[in-house]
Order: sequence, then C-alpha cells, then structure tokens
Amino acid sequence: QVQLVESGGGLVQAGGSLRLSCVASGNIVSIISMGWYRRAPEKQRELVAVITRSGTTNYADSVKGRFTISRDSAKNTVYLQMNSLKPEDTAVYSCNVFVDSGWGRSSQWGQGTQVTVSS
Repeated sequence: QVQLVESGGGLVQAGGSLRLSCVASGNIVSIISMGWYRRAPEKQRELVAVITRSGTTNYADSVKGRFTISRDSAKNTVYLQMNSLKPEDTAVYSCNVFVDSGWGRSSQWGQGTQVTVSS
C-alpha cells in the first residue's frame, strides 16, 4: 500500500501564492514520477505539472512561468509552488505518484486539496 498526504490548499486572492505539498509513504522501492493534476467545477481533470526521478519537468501551458514543481527525493515529497494565481486556477488539486513497489508499478492518487482564488 502507498499513502499520499497532501497539504497547502486554501483561499487566496488573485495575484497571491500558495505552496502545495504531497508526501508519499508505504511500500515504495522507488518513485518514477510525481505530479499534480487539477479538476475545476464542470471540467475534466488536467495535468498541471509533473517531475520525473531524473528531474525532468513538464507543465501545462496555462501555468508555465507561474507554477514550479520540485521534489525532495529523500523525503518522497513533491511540491507545487503557485505564484500569480488567477481565479481560473480554482480547482481541486490532486497529487499523483507513479511508484515501483518491488512487485510492480502503480499509479497512486491523493485525496485532493481545494485551491480557491478570489478575484
């Protein structure tokens, strides 16, 4: 079993910043990638940012230049620094981790954390 615990969501005014954290624990041999997705009301879930174990990052066009994903491999933790937030960033943000548990690889999801940006 792999557990993900997210934190850092909340309410912020437009132009403000938030930092999300996600800690992975449990049956983990190695983490292949860690990322953040979001789902806004009445919209499909979309990729926000992902970082591989080699440090390669990928961002949605809508957040490039404003969001930064990083990881602390020693702590199995991924962060999402969100700056210059806009009302359209309002969504439930979920952490996703692709792990190797020794017996196989799997994709794990966190419970999600609400981010609300007021105008």
